[in-house]
Amino acid sequence: MKVLAVIYHSVAGAGVVPEVVAERGHQLEFWTPSEQELPRPLGEYGAVFAFGGGMQADEDHLHPWLLTALEALRTCLEAAIPTLGICLGGQLLARAAGGWVGPAPRPETGWQAVDLTEDAPGDELFGGLPPRFDVYQWHSYAFGLPPDGVLLGRSEVSLQCFRVGDCAWGLQWHPEVLGASILYWAEHHRPAPDGVPVEVDLEALRAEVAARIGETNADGRQLFGRFLAVAESRAAARPADPRA
Repeated sequence: MKVLAVIYHSVAGAGVVPEVVAERGHQLEFWTPSEQELPRPLGEYGAVFAFGGGMQADEDHLHPWLLTALEALRTCLEAAIPTLGICLGGQLLARAAGGWVGPAPRPETGWQAVDLTEDAPGDELFGGLPPRFDVYQWHSYAFGLPPDGVLLGRSEVSLQCFRVGDCAWGLQWHPEVLGASILYWAEHHRPAPDGVPVEVDLEALRAEVAARIGETNADGRQLFGRFLAVAESRAAARPADPRA
């Protein structure tokens, strides 16, 4: 199965995802909409990951290529291509599905609790998870629930995850993140609502990363494995191409 990783920003990469894709025997391809054309038509991919970025999901006037990325996610929704959007990718997925995106009431940074909703136990990605767990956050924007979307999780600040249809999910947190990325973002790419970067205690963050990144990465690998399992099942159920 060919899998697409949409990279919106050079410092917000795929994290642990490539190793999970490789372990399941699939081929991962990368697309940076601001720099290149899609490697192949979207219909040739069995799954799509859309990752984070320093720009905001409504900044088309500053980053016109966001409209290209948005149209690609609309195509994924229309074609029922299994899609997982993370942070900026989740916000763009919400927007592609007709939902609101905009500034969160306040930034969310570091490890924070997410509470699953009553619809989560029946979900293919979130069923079986504890009702509350910690995730790594790094954002000042949020998404609203798209029309016909299913809310799966929230925090004290904003909605955290939703599903559209039966194979597209948007997340606000970063299950893919590596420890080195956390520290780099804290030094160079802090959320800055109203232009004022949030304060970060770098020494305390280094200690917390050392203590917690292993569990965060393990949780992320499990989540991505479940997502790819969904994609595999959808691919197996598709009618065979008569031209093959």
